[in-house]
Amino acid sequence: MRNAREIEQTRGVKVDVTALDGQPMTSQYATEPIGSVLHIAPSFIATAVDEPTGIETTIEAHYASDRGRYVPTTIINRAVQPEFNEDRLRHTPTQAIIQSAVPRCITLTMSDGADAHDVTIADLTGSEGKIIPAWLTSAVTKRGAKDERWDVIEILYATATLADLPPVKLIAVELDIPERTASDWIQKARAAGRLSGMKSHVGRPAAGV
Repeated sequence: MRNAREIEQTRGVKVDVTALDGQPMTSQYATEPIGSVLHIAPSFIATAVDEPTGIETTIEAHYASDRGRYVPTTIINRAVQPEFNEDRLRHTPTQAIIQSAVPRCITLTMSDGADAHDVTIADLTGSEGKIIPAWLTSAVTKRGAKDERWDVIEILYATATLADLPPVKLIAVELDIPERTASDWIQKARAAGRLSGMKSHVGRPAAGV
């Protein structure tokens, strides 16, 4: 149940994400290629305020290719209200902040030719709070949708591994499929060359995952 709670924890967390120069994170900062169609920002700064506890947390994180994920290098907690939770100030959980920031730091190119443009994964997020909108989920879970399916698996796998989430669990939750199916699709996407340079060590073990 721990992994499921980790994934649910990422939803509803309001996080401000910027580049190291302080400017809002946009697709122009995603300069490092991963997988077959994605680019990521090599670093980011994420700030979140937990109103109930009166604590603001700022995290600077950098992509570590040898670990295949973003690694926090600086974490700063400070009280922003006269009354604040001292225990939370000392032990603020940072994982949910990083997980919420990551979709803002991954981009892919939509369309081809003159209509091509880059969007962040966060731009795809539907109103229901999932990374992949419902119409696309419906399309890729149908029989025969191989290319579109591997596109989505690459997006979700990257989002999970970069944030240190279990990819099998995230894909199963996002696409509403059994974990064994998610594991099988990950292996097939990797065989198709979609997950080059990406490797997860978190969550349910599966060959090639």
